[in-house]
Amino acid sequence: MMAFFWHHELLLWFVAVGLAAAEMKLDCGLEFVTLVWSDSGSQADASLFRLGSCFPTTFTPREVVFNVELDNCNFRRLVSGNELNYTNDLFYMSSPGSYVLPFTLPVVCSYQRPKDWYPILYEPVSSTYGVEDLLFHIELMNADFSGPAETSTFPLGSMIPIMASVEEVAHQPLLLLLEECVAATTSDLETAVETYTIITNKGCLVDSKITRSKFEQRQKASELQLSLQAFRFELGQEVYIHCTMFAWDPNGLDGTKKACHYVKGHGWELLDNPVYSSICDCCDSSCKTRRARSPGAGNGLFQKAVIGPLVITDLA
Repeated sequence: MMAFFWHHELLLWFVAVGLAAAEMKLDCGLEFVTLVWSDSGSQADASLFRLGSCFPTTFTPREVVFNVELDNCNFRRLVSGNELNYTNDLFYMSSPGSYVLPFTLPVVCSYQRPKDWYPILYEPVSSTYGVEDLLFHIELMNADFSGPAETSTFPLGSMIPIMASVEEVAHQPLLLLLEECVAATTSDLETAVETYTIITNKGCLVDSKITRSKFEQRQKASELQLSLQAFRFELGQEVYIHCTMFAWDPNGLDGTKKACHYVKGHGWELLDNPVYSSICDCCDSSCKTRRARSPGAGNGLFQKAVIGPLVITDLA
């Protein structure tokens, strides 16, 4: 990835309810990061640790190890002065009834910024829609979701960051969901000859079963971040992504109101509370629609949206 970096090892000591002295060791490499969490007291369930969106590479009752690429696990990239920082979070999910409380620790790898690095500027691809007292928005983002995308061209296999959001104007707090998303070569989905399914079945990211696509950990309930791996569909042509956004009661998740993605080796996982991932079991069959409960004065609000054009290019 880069031949310039500041190698460092970070030792942190953490004390919490149910945890004795626990040690976190971070080793930042050129393309890979190794993080080791050790707890001699063995109070925590090692399987419940996550580094960003990644599960442990290996774990024992006393040690959790992550060997991951900087391009994975929802690492966020930030350029500041002469530094290029990749940041993430190590978090412990805990479990129902456990006396070990959930916690989060920052993870930072710092590298020297290349002298010839500069951002590529272009007109951002975004769309805004108003419905009743809500304002829906969807756009292409940069790699760490900190601002608009720097390009609308993506090599096959690279990640396409997309963020959808809803502004809650004089409305109770709402959860933003993506119910359906498909790709087409036209901005009018009704005239499309071929499509590529990304999200279907009331919030199931089916593309994640065959690619590295995933929902990122939420920063706000009213925002949903999607890392979509560039897929083989009409390479070199303009592509539009058509989605149905849905604002809903944060406490009203069920089989028809959810955000689920597939985690290799673990199965379907519910973004907003993995403990209740059984909600996602219908993703491999049919998530039937049922009469909607009201998230306030009226039902949840849908909004059709389209983002593009963007271009996926072949690596060959």
